[in-house]
Amino acid sequence: MAHSTYNKLWAEAQNELSCLLTEELPDQPLKPEKDRVVFFQRVATMYVRYVQIFRQLEVAYDQIVHPQKMRAIRGILDGVMGRVLELKNEMVEKEFSEYHYMDDVIQDLKLTPADIEIPIPRYFANERGNILSERNMAIYSAIGKVERNKAPGPQALKLEEAIKIIQVSERARQGRLRARFMREIQRDEERQQKAKDSELGPAAFDQAAVCIQKVWKGFVQRKKTKWEREEEMIFLGMAMGPRHFQPCATVAAADAIEQRRRQKQREHEDDYQKATVSVTGLLRESEGPDMKETLKDQIRQWFFECRDATGSFPEYPEEEDGGSAIIFAEKTPQQLMDELAAKEEEDASKAPKGKEERMDKGKKDKGKGEEEEEEPGLKMLPSAFLKDLEAAHKSYAETWENRNEDGNFSQRHDMELIKEEKRKELETEIRKQVDELMRQELAHWRLAVDKDKGGKAKGSPKKKKGTKSGKKKKKEKDLTSFRTVESLYQELVKEGLLKKAEDIKLQDYLGDYSYLGTTLRQNDIEPMPSLSDVRQLITLYAIVPLGSQAVHENAPLVKAILLVGPAGVGKKMLVHAICRETGANLFNLSPLNLVGKYPGRNGLQMMVHMVFKVAKIMQPSVVWIGDAEKMFYKKVPKEEKELDPKRLKKDLPKAMKAIKPGDRVLVIGTTREPFHADLKSICKVFSKIVLIPRPDYASRFVMWRELIVRNGGEMSSALDISSLAKISDGYTQGQMVEVVRGLLTERRLQQLQRRPLTAAEFVSPLAKMDPVFQAEEEALKDWYAKTPMGRKRVKAASGKEGEDEPPVKAGKDGKKKGKK
Repeated sequence: MAHSTYNKLWAEAQNELSCLLTEELPDQPLKPEKDRVVFFQRVATMYVRYVQIFRQLEVAYDQIVHPQKMRAIRGILDGVMGRVLELKNEMVEKEFSEYHYMDDVIQDLKLTPADIEIPIPRYFANERGNILSERNMAIYSAIGKVERNKAPGPQALKLEEAIKIIQVSERARQGRLRARFMREIQRDEERQQKAKDSELGPAAFDQAAVCIQKVWKGFVQRKKTKWEREEEMIFLGMAMGPRHFQPCATVAAADAIEQRRRQKQREHEDDYQKATVSVTGLLRESEGPDMKETLKDQIRQWFFECRDATGSFPEYPEEEDGGSAIIFAEKTPQQLMDELAAKEEEDASKAPKGKEERMDKGKKDKGKGEEEEEEPGLKMLPSAFLKDLEAAHKSYAETWENRNEDGNFSQRHDMELIKEEKRKELETEIRKQVDELMRQELAHWRLAVDKDKGGKAKGSPKKKKGTKSGKKKKKEKDLTSFRTVESLYQELVKEGLLKKAEDIKLQDYLGDYSYLGTTLRQNDIEPMPSLSDVRQLITLYAIVPLGSQAVHENAPLVKAILLVGPAGVGKKMLVHAICRETGANLFNLSPLNLVGKYPGRNGLQMMVHMVFKVAKIMQPSVVWIGDAEKMFYKKVPKEEKELDPKRLKKDLPKAMKAIKPGDRVLVIGTTREPFHADLKSICKVFSKIVLIPRPDYASRFVMWRELIVRNGGEMSSALDISSLAKISDGYTQGQMVEVVRGLLTERRLQQLQRRPLTAAEFVSPLAKMDPVFQAEEEALKDWYAKTPMGRKRVKAASGKEGEDEPPVKAGKDGKKKGKK
């Protein structure tokens, strides 16, 4: 597509964003909404509209080659992503559920379920390509060092291994001998057959030829009839042709064009960086001296005006307050002096007050709150992104909306915009230098004036020490301050705690939209989420915050996610997909992976410190805990006591407390038996719990078709995917993958032309596996209903969400009862 296409896409996204900002930032604040359903509809509509803007901006940012436009889009894109996360959090808080069904909103906006799929910005991985390649090289080199350090030389075989080698050799010898005997027997049979054929006459040969012709003509006619029937079905639109399952030449050409545009992006970015350096140097040489002298003259003029108006020289603003920049804010000297005096009084008033004073103030505030009660109803939570979005949209309207670029065919950088931007940076840089000089000059003038008056010279005013706002936080001790990050990285690889993530994309996690979710909820039935819903949640809670620093700093913070589901539903696959899409490091702190590593209390502290230190320095990072329920066992089984699975139970929460907004570190736990864990402890660590069910009919239909095609199979009318999806109810994604790979062997693929696949072939391998029974799924649903979010959802469904929790009984001394 042409440059104008993506510019138009950007403009459409900006127009829609302008409408949304007008609704979200009205002149008069909106009244609280009393109807929860109406409020949720409003939030859901905004969410869907922001997702549409997100999708448009992501495509525009990926394909626009103008470097300055890319910077403008990037700021807006980060803001929109953050706002999407805020609205998702708003819906979770108001509906008490991680999953939402918005069929009516989609229908009103004339959209399809695919239109509200959260995209993964491609710049997450593209911009970290060099870093990822260096990291993979570091992992390979660390693994190579470990292998080289292993003791060389032959190793003694175990008795079982030696017996197995002898058995294999003996069976191979017997097989060769048996094959030789079979070849001799076959040759004897061929000789006997030739002798019989030589005795037949011409009539026998004619009869044989007619028989062969019959068989061949019947085969050709049946094949032709079958081909005509398939063509008719494709013509009527009742079947899909082979072009739907083969890579289209047009699609391949479009992908190649996109790759060329990305290459052009990098070239234009390099030119922009070089132009920025040259323009900065040129401005510093040509305009720097004049700018410096002009600032000095303006500040001296301010000195004289203040002296004439107040009778004394003013106090020079500190650098923390803005320095000389606040002097030229279109205010009179007297106004400026009053503002500085008022600021000093405000700082003094922030000093810590006595206990009685604080108690009085608390009582007053409490009384005030009782007098002015807020109007009941539901309100939107305050946003950390709306102001930035409004400023970015205003900048777009001033700079890009009506800009004429008829002459910029190649979409290269604009020199005038670079000069404007660098001129402001240069002015800020020179202003700081001028402030230091003018502070000294002001001190000399004061000294001279005081001498003329015969008074004592006043020294330069001392800077006020900042008031202490509470107790000092104890600084965390660095146990590895004497070691480099590279050495820590290599040690973690050597110990198997840091691993290379598999190359799995999130789109490989197949699943369709839940088409019955809204209907079930309208009938007071809580539906199980679909695999598409799970994929959306992983994108919002894990991939988007880990991929963008700006989003992680301001969006609702999610430190830990627990993936719960039966074996084979793709929990581990999702962990690897998160690392692949964001370019994150993968640390494995699973209980079974820690057996025998870093023994003792000190060793455990050192291990946790090393993992989280490297994770923060080389962010984004994912800390994976497989079989997370073992860490929070109610009672450790006898066979696992020696493994000590609860080693991290106390140290992990302490390490997670140090994760702040901006530290792109995510802890992900996976479990298939969460009911063995202490519910309170596991919910305290994992703030988000994602329940992953077995696939429903729609997801199974999509998965069977995609898995068969990806493994070399072909779709035909003989393969009834609908029936196969129906009879495979209860089986997981992992079992379906195992069946397809086991059936589509190389030999079976060679037979596809003569013998197409049928649904019956998949039934026998499936019958040998145990499905996820209804009892297991119900046990997981019952466990989830006991989690904090599950309890809120149950109360909301029963209409008791406004009731408070039952109070905890207290003892005689007023303290809560409990075990000491």
